[in-house]
Amino acid sequence: MGILKDRFKARADKMAAEIKEMLKEHGSKVIGEVQLAQIYQGMRGITGLITETSLLDPQEGIRFRGYSIPELREKLPKAPNGSEPLPEGIFYLMLIGELPNEEDVQYITSVWQRRSHVPNHVFDTIEALPVSAHPMTQFVTAVMALQTESQFAKRYAAGMNKKDYWEAVFDDSMDLIARLPRVAAYIYRRKYRGGEHIHPNGLLDWAGNLAHMMGYEDESFMELMRLYMTIHADHEGGNVSAHTTHLVGSALSDPYLSYASGMNGLAGPLHGLANQEVIKWIFEMREELNTDQPTKEQIEQYVRKTLSEGKVVPGYGHAVLRKTDPRFLVQMEFGKKHMPDDPLVQTVWNIYEVVPPILQSLGKVKNPWPNVDAHSGALLVHYGMKEFEFYTVLFAVSRALGVLASLCWSRALNFPIERPKSVTTELVKLWLQGKASIWGES
Repeated sequence: MGILKDRFKARADKMAAEIKEMLKEHGSKVIGEVQLAQIYQGMRGITGLITETSLLDPQEGIRFRGYSIPELREKLPKAPNGSEPLPEGIFYLMLIGELPNEEDVQYITSVWQRRSHVPNHVFDTIEALPVSAHPMTQFVTAVMALQTESQFAKRYAAGMNKKDYWEAVFDDSMDLIARLPRVAAYIYRRKYRGGEHIHPNGLLDWAGNLAHMMGYEDESFMELMRLYMTIHADHEGGNVSAHTTHLVGSALSDPYLSYASGMNGLAGPLHGLANQEVIKWIFEMREELNTDQPTKEQIEQYVRKTLSEGKVVPGYGHAVLRKTDPRFLVQMEFGKKHMPDDPLVQTVWNIYEVVPPILQSLGKVKNPWPNVDAHSGALLVHYGMKEFEFYTVLFAVSRALGVLASLCWSRALNFPIERPKSVTTELVKLWLQGKASIWGES
C-alpha cells in the first residue's frame, strides 16, 4: 500500500476510535455560543469545523500540528546545502502528525516525481483558453481537466465500499499534488515566456522543480519556493479555500473537484488574490511618487490618501490574527539574508513601520499588523518575477498540501456531508419579538 499510506491509515484508525468514544461520552455537550451578529457577519468566531492539520492562534499565529513556523524552519528536513524546509516535510507532518526524518521526506519526493505526469489533454485544455485569461482561471481549468484521472470517481462509479473512500482520496491527492508544479509552470511559461516550456528535472525536489520549470535556476530562488510553499500550505479550516475544499469534499466530490472549488475561492481579492493586490499597490505608489524607494514620510502621505479614498492598505489586517503574522516575519528574515539592499524589499519594511500606527490611530482596526501577503511579492520581484497576477497560482500550489491532507482526514474519519442550518431575517425578527424559535429554542 505504501509507507506513507500505511502510516496514515494506522493513525486515522486510532483517531477514529478516539473520536467515536469521545462523542459517545460527551457528544451532547455545548461548545461555544452563537450570537446574532456572527450569523450576519461571516460566521466569525463560530466553532463549527474540525481541521486536524493546523490551528490558528490570534497571538501566536499558525501552528502545524503544534509546531510554529520558526520551529518548522529549524526542525523540518532541508534540501542538500539548503536552509529552508522542504514542503514534503510539512505535508508529512500534517498527514501523519509527527515530524518526518530525511528518509520520510525523500520518500514523498520520489512518489511525487513518479506521479507527476500530466496528460496531453490537460495542456490542450489550457491552450484552448486565451493567453490573456487570468492565470488562476487557467490553473483551475487545468485542474478540472485533470479530473479525468480521478481514481475516486472511477472507483465510486464502479461501486466502492465507503470504508475505502479514504484510500481513493489519498491516491488522488498524491497524484494531484505531484502534478500541480508542472501545470503551474506550464501556465507561467505560456503566459509570460512565449510558450517556451521547460521539462521537469527528476532529480529535484517538489518546490525546486517548480522553480526550474518556471525558468528560475538560482538556488536562492529555489530556497524561496521551498519556504513559500511551506508557509502558505495551511491556515486551519475556516478560511475560504480550506473550508470550500472541505465543504465540496463532504458531498463526496473527488479531490480534483474539491480542490478546484477551493481554489476558485482562493482567487478572490479578500483571500489569495491579496498578494497580487499588495505588490500592485506598491508599484502604483512608486509610480505616483516617481521614486523606486519612497521615504517613510512619502509612504505615510500615500497611505493616508489611500484610506481617505475609502480603500484599504492591502496586506494589512487579518480576520483572526492580532499580532504580526509569523509568515511575514520569516519572509522578512529571508529578505535580510538574501537581499538586504533591495529597494522594493526595503520599502516593504518601511511600510511595516508606517502603516500599523496609522491604522491604530483610527480606532477601528482590530489588527493593524501585516499578514503573509504584505511581503511575498517583493521577494519574488527581486528575482525578476514581476508578473504579480501569477502570485496567487503559487499560493494555490502551496495550499494544495494543507487542504488535500485535510480532505484525506475527512474521509478517513468518515465526516458527513456539511449542512449547517440557515434562517431568514423575517424569522430572526419574529424570534426577537418572542414569536418564534430558532437555533433549537422553544
